[in-house]
Amino acid sequence: MGDNELGAFLRARREAVTPAEVGLPEGPRRRTPGLRRAELATLAGVSVEYLTRLEQGRDRRPSGAILAALADALGLSADERIYLHRLLKAMAGGVCQAGEPPARSVRPTVRALLDRLEPAPAIVLNQLSEVLAWTEGFERLAGPVGLLDARPVNLARFVFTDPRARSAFPDWDRVADERAADLRAAASLGDPHASVLAEELTVTAGARFGDRFGSSAALPGRTGLERWAHPVAGELRLTFESLGLPDADEQRLIVYLPADEAASAALDLLTAQRRGSVTTLAG
Repeated sequence: MGDNELGAFLRARREAVTPAEVGLPEGPRRRTPGLRRAELATLAGVSVEYLTRLEQGRDRRPSGAILAALADALGLSADERIYLHRLLKAMAGGVCQAGEPPARSVRPTVRALLDRLEPAPAIVLNQLSEVLAWTEGFERLAGPVGLLDARPVNLARFVFTDPRARSAFPDWDRVADERAADLRAAASLGDPHASVLAEELTVTAGARFGDRFGSSAALPGRTGLERWAHPVAGELRLTFESLGLPDADEQRLIVYLPADEAASAALDLLTAQRRGSVTTLAG
């Protein structure tokens, strides 16, 4: 990772905001994507020279008031504001640089929670995109597409290095953007293991990962919709909710829910087929 993640994030978000989104005219001969520095500086009440120093990493200690003004001007979400603050702490040495890899186990109470969520597809994920635990509902969804074949199970590796991923996710580009953004967020905050995985994927997956990782301007979505192409159930539209678990390892619980009646019926069919096979084996 570079040593100017705060400046890179501010610039990326500036270039991602259109003038229309902040009430400014597009204007003729606009060569810069998103907002110009002068436009953001005016909206935030800072000088262009100071904003330039921030983006270039020549000023690394902006006050909280300045960051708040920039966040307001850019329309950052609550998650993005927290991330901005954590970037500032990381640059000042306030974020722990973990020497040990993240835990690959989950607490017994979290496993009990997964049991309670059956038959819904649900997983526990760490900051390296490793799937630490899952429900039988998720196994019925992800097993047939190949996601659970490798150990450790890793969403980022599957999406970028397994050719089956493009068939599994009809909206592969959007899913790839999310996985790269997730890894970029962890690496930007000083996680050395996320940086190592990013370097690995830059080599093994090439530009389809490297370009996304290098240009990621947004944090990964914590809720949304994914399309899965299942070899038995067909295409499923699933909404997901991602909830942070209260521990030092920054694990997340992700639960998938049917987005329409067709997806609900398909998940019910997979559950019924599984129960039928278990009954047959038991008999």
